[in-house]
Amino acid sequence: MANVLSDFSINVTEMFRDPAFFKSIRTKVIPLIKDYPSIKIWHVGCSSGEEVYSMAILLHEEGIYDKTRIYATDLNKNILEKAKQGTFPLEGMKLYTKNYIEAGGKQAFSEYYKAIDDKVWFNPFLQKNMVFAQHNVVSDHSFNEFDMIICRNVLIYFNKNLQNDVHQLIYESLSTSGFLGLGKREGVKFTRYGDCYGEFDGPERLYRKIK
Repeated sequence: MANVLSDFSINVTEMFRDPAFFKSIRTKVIPLIKDYPSIKIWHVGCSSGEEVYSMAILLHEEGIYDKTRIYATDLNKNILEKAKQGTFPLEGMKLYTKNYIEAGGKQAFSEYYKAIDDKVWFNPFLQKNMVFAQHNVVSDHSFNEFDMIICRNVLIYFNKNLQNDVHQLIYESLSTSGFLGLGKREGVKFTRYGDCYGEFDGPERLYRKIK
């Protein structure tokens, strides 16, 4: 099963993808968690890391990155190694800058990276509170309790039974009143855990654990 899922791994992403989603986190979620003594966030299926670095930038600008730990996991070991490098193609920066601005970015996006030839290298300080690890959401267990879990555009590739298995893992891993972010084509309504969440920002597929 693990080998099949690894071969099937989908690695299409971008920085600040769906900017309104990140803006909702910035303006609606962060004010509710900013006073926590520590914050733990899990990016499920982090792929090559674009959204993980996006989250780090957002948290830095909101002044809470120093007390946050971001856990970024994926089944694909090779793509995780790429994510750890914090290096992305220069050609993507025009789109990523546009996304960043629309997501409520507060300074020049170019301040976060250095361009060398056809690549950009993001500032190492963004990596200081990131933990990258191989993890199979279908067969592996919960490994921590999180204040926010981001699992976007992962569940759409699973059948209903596997989706329910992943939702069980997410539910067990989410702290009381924790936040869950899903992809545009995903939701909790028709899962066995549908009544365990409240709709926090419906259009952006942000939910909050209520029981």
